[in-house]
Amino acid sequence: MKFSEYLKDNIYKIIIYLICYSINLLIYLAFKVPKSVIISTLFTEIISLTLIFLIPYYRKKKFYNDLLLNIKALDKSYLVLETLNKPEFYEGKILYQALYDINKSMNENVKKIEKHFLDFKEYIEMWIHEVKIPLATLILISNNHRGLFAKKTKRELKRLENYVDEVLYYERSENAEKDYLIKEVNLSEVIKNVGLKNMDDLLENKIDFLVKDVNFHVLTDGKWLEFILGQIINNSIKYKKNIKNSYIKIYGEESLNKTTLIIEDNGIGIKKHDLNQVFDKTFTGDNGRVVNKSTGMGLFIAKNMCEKLGHKIHIESVYNEYTKVFITFAKNEYYDVIK
Repeated sequence: MKFSEYLKDNIYKIIIYLICYSINLLIYLAFKVPKSVIISTLFTEIISLTLIFLIPYYRKKKFYNDLLLNIKALDKSYLVLETLNKPEFYEGKILYQALYDINKSMNENVKKIEKHFLDFKEYIEMWIHEVKIPLATLILISNNHRGLFAKKTKRELKRLENYVDEVLYYERSENAEKDYLIKEVNLSEVIKNVGLKNMDDLLENKIDFLVKDVNFHVLTDGKWLEFILGQIINNSIKYKKNIKNSYIKIYGEESLNKTTLIIEDNGIGIKKHDLNQVFDKTFTGDNGRVVNKSTGMGLFIAKNMCEKLGHKIHIESVYNEYTKVFITFAKNEYYDVIK
C-alpha cells in the first residue's frame, strides 16, 4: 500500500481542508485576529491533518500489504483469509467479512462439485467394468469364427477394448494413490503378458516381436506397467512401415542404481519438431495426419502413470528410421516392497 496512492485516493479531503482553511483565514483577517493566533491555529491544523491521514494509513497499510503479499505467496490464493488477522478498522472489517462469505460459498460449491465428480467417477468405473464383459464375449465369439468379416470384427473389437482400457487407466491415474500397488515384478513376465495380448495384431501386421535380456526384477505395479507397455507397442504397430522386416525389440539394461527397459521399432519414426510434444495430451503431430487412428492420449497417460510410479520415460527417434522408448526404474531401498 503506497502512501502516494493513498493521498491521491484522499485528495478530495485535502481540497476540502484547504478551502475551509482559506475561508477561516479570511474570517480571521476580517476580524483582525492577531497573527500569532493565526500562525498557532495553522500549526495546530497542520498537525491535526497529518495525524488524520497518517493514523488511518498505518492502520490499513499492514492489513492490505499482508493481503497482497500472501495472495502472491500462496499457490491457492483463495486460502488467503486463513493467513490474515481480522482488522480493527471498519472498511477492513467489511472486506474481511466479504472474503469470509465468498470463501464459505466457494467451499460449499467445491464440495458439491467434488461429490458430483466422485459419483461420476464411480459410475464410469462401474460402466467400464460392465462393458468389458460383453466385449470379451464378442472377442471370444469372433475367435471361434473364420473369414474376413470375423477378422475385421475382431480387429475393431480389440481397438474398442483398448479405448475402454485407456479411459479406465486415465481415470485411475488421476487418483493413482488409491489404485496402484508397488511390489517386486519380473519384467519378463510383464512383457510376456503384453506380447500375448497383442499377438494377433503383431501377426496380422507381420511384425517380429523380439525380446532379450529382460529377466530383471523391478519395483512397480504390474498391471499399470502392462498398460504402459501396451500403449507403446500399440503405437509401434500403428506407425509401422510397409516393409518386410518390421520389428519391435524389447531389451533391458541394468546398472548399479537403475534398470532401463528399451522398446525399439523400425517404424516411420517421429519428426524432430514433434519429439518434445509426444507426451502432451491429445497431441498426434504429423504422424497423426498420416495414420488416422490416434487419440493422442496413450503416451500422455503412460507418462502420467510413470510419474506416479516413480519411473522415468523418454523417447528418442529419427524420422523414417527408428523409435526408442526408454523406461527407467530406480532401485530404491526405501520402497515398502510387497512380495
